[in-house]
Amino acid sequence: MDKQDQKALNDIEEYGCHIINVMEGDNEPSFTYSIGINQKQNKPDLIIVGLKRELAHSIVNNYKDRLLAGETFETGQYYSDFLGGFDVFFIEVDKSHYKEYLGWGLWLNNGDDFKMLQLIWPTTDGVWPWDSDKSEFYEWAQPILNDAGELSKI
Repeated sequence: MDKQDQKALNDIEEYGCHIINVMEGDNEPSFTYSIGINQKQNKPDLIIVGLKRELAHSIVNNYKDRLLAGETFETGQYYSDFLGGFDVFFIEVDKSHYKEYLGWGLWLNNGDDFKMLQLIWPTTDGVWPWDSDKSEFYEWAQPILNDAGELSKI
């Protein structure tokens, strides 16, 4: 086990999760996700795609703390108090996306036997990914990681 692996395990023990930030790459938006919430609380970990690292990191910690306080989050529901004055929406990430996005989660769980939610955020104009008037940039910045990226299920 190297230093990064040990830090992840230490963070999970001390803080209740470890947060991974992945920088934007060639034709891929940045993303942030947690590992360890599933182990510590038996609740889904969280991924946020397309928001700035600091903001996404803060939202993941808020999510973890709200779970610890007894709150639950269901897919297909809107929730407030995560992103300023905007609601957010949760979907379950399909396992077909785990290898591409959740390498540390696969490592920690020795495979894909864990649940991950994606926090979906609107634009500052209140446009959601399922709205017909979304921009190409917004569609690129926040890919939908459910079954085949189908918005019809939302």
